[in-house]
Amino acid sequence: MPDHEGGPPAEAGGFAAVHETHIGVVFLVGDRAYKLKKPVDLGFVDFSTPERRRAACHREVELNRRLAPDVYLGVAEVSGVPGASTADDDVADYLVVMRRMPPERRLSTLVESGVDTSDTIDRLARMVAAFHAAADRGPEIAADATRDAIRQRWRDSFAQVHPLGVLESGLAAEIERLTLDFLAGREPLFDRRIAEGRVVDGHGDLLAGDIFCLEDGPRVLDCLEFDDRLRRLDGLDDIAFLAMDLERLGAQGFARRLLERYAEFAGDPAPAALRHHYVAYRAFVRAKVSCLRAAQGDTGSAGQARDYAELALRHLRAGRPRLVIVGGLPGTGKSTLAGLVADELGAVLISSDRLRKELAGVSPHDSRAAEYGAGIYSRAHTEHTYAELLRRAEELLSLGETVVLDASWIRAADRQAATETAARVHSEVVSLRCAAPAEVTAQRIRERYGDVSDADPRVAAAMAAEADPWPDATEIPTTGAPSEALAHARAALAPFGTE
Repeated sequence: MPDHEGGPPAEAGGFAAVHETHIGVVFLVGDRAYKLKKPVDLGFVDFSTPERRRAACHREVELNRRLAPDVYLGVAEVSGVPGASTADDDVADYLVVMRRMPPERRLSTLVESGVDTSDTIDRLARMVAAFHAAADRGPEIAADATRDAIRQRWRDSFAQVHPLGVLESGLAAEIERLTLDFLAGREPLFDRRIAEGRVVDGHGDLLAGDIFCLEDGPRVLDCLEFDDRLRRLDGLDDIAFLAMDLERLGAQGFARRLLERYAEFAGDPAPAALRHHYVAYRAFVRAKVSCLRAAQGDTGSAGQARDYAELALRHLRAGRPRLVIVGGLPGTGKSTLAGLVADELGAVLISSDRLRKELAGVSPHDSRAAEYGAGIYSRAHTEHTYAELLRRAEELLSLGETVVLDASWIRAADRQAATETAARVHSEVVSLRCAAPAEVTAQRIRERYGDVSDADPRVAAAMAAEADPWPDATEIPTTGAPSEALAHARAALAPFGTE
């Protein structure tokens, strides 16, 4: 997304000031700001004729009044000859007329000064959620936020950035690989977002420098008005731009708070992976702009481009949906660890013991103890359970969820099927095998009460005799406290990215 002229500049004090960008000039006079659009055609924006500038000014006022109606006052005409009439033939140009905002109340200024803006963050989240709820939506708008449309936006950015040579090749390559991999497996997620009405005509350029924190509430200025397609986006994509900008300013806590409050006020249960993806996208958009500036000779922009790209990469790594399979023999503590890992990752937990009884039509806590390989533990029922386990996992992974599967995983064929499932939806696989001495597991099994598992020591011994080797799993010792086992699991999960 190209840069545009921005809101009133940050100069403090003085009755008048002027601020110029590549496509506009802002005149600050008293308590007013006047925005003039330059007569330029830069491809992405065309202000080359008075008619185009007039239309652009009126469009800017119309769109920005959605969030700041008392700031965007209207459009003024500039007469070409002093004292001439205001007939259309005498109008030389047009100005967007705005209330002049106090620069010391910019959100970016407050954040960089260390001011606690928690209340403002909450009000912004509620404000943007309400704005999105009332925003225009429909098939034409949704068409710009399909999986394929988003992928094309990324590809366009990659095509612009790569020839410039500003970003280190390995950094750029990993960003592209992780991005396209995520999108390849997540079409159902984007389809669901559209079906839920999450795609709106939004703001498109939420930045902390264009938000002013006034006593009676924040004012959000300067939406993206010159290209409707770039404003047609998922509401989460919209708010993620501001979250990214807050993180760039070093306010990671405020960034997380903004996304959490927005999810609450918008009633949006989006998976963490999608939040990470949109934050990464917005960071890479800014990286692209910095790359373009660096290529034009701006010496400070190369470092900014790298910082934005690294921010994007952190979120892409953290946002990879993962299939975590937690296995082990009865009594090794696999269910305890699986629950802890799921809580740690914010993942969906599916237990084979519960699923097995669900498929058999019995309560999880009703005993169906039987000899090994008999009853609901027969080979056929076990294969059915694992097949359903992986079917549900695949559906969840395609929707952007990380999934933890709690099962014994003693058969190599089942583990191979899990790997193939993850591959189909372009997800990472992490294998954790819980281990404890036989005397420890036997005691745990004897002391169980009200547990979902029906395994006894004889079943555990039979399973151990049949278990296939599992060389690619990370062994997690579980003889200590559960927190110690979780620490080992964290180490195994770390290379796959964490927030």
